[in-house]
Amino acid sequence: QVQLVESGGGLVQAGGSLRLSCAASGRTFSTYAMGWFRQAPGKEREFVAGISWSGGTVNYADSVNGRFAISRDNAKNMVYLTMNNLKPEDTADYYCAASLSNAAVVGTRLHCDYWGKGTLVTVSS
Repeated sequence: QVQLVESGGGLVQAGGSLRLSCAASGRTFSTYAMGWFRQAPGKEREFVAGISWSGGTVNYADSVNGRFAISRDNAKNMVYLTMNNLKPEDTADYYCAASLSNAAVVGTRLHCDYWGKGTLVTVSS
């Protein structure tokens, strides 16, 4: 098993920045591709950003490209999502995901192997 715990969510004003963290434990972290997904009220869970096990490949949803940055520190078993220029439409529960395949990198939800419980990000206008 792999356990994923997100943190860093909260209330932020539009235009502000926030960094989310995902702490992984239970298995060898460095072999997993990692990603962030989000789910707004009444919406489907959608892909936000993904990063390969080595950090050499990153992908972003069009809606956040240029504003968000995903990174990982395998020595600390941590994945981060730095969010800049936040907009009200970014408001959602943000989930950390892990996959042995590239699913978490390319945003294939159904093939991600592990999920965190989420952290809420609320962006006020």
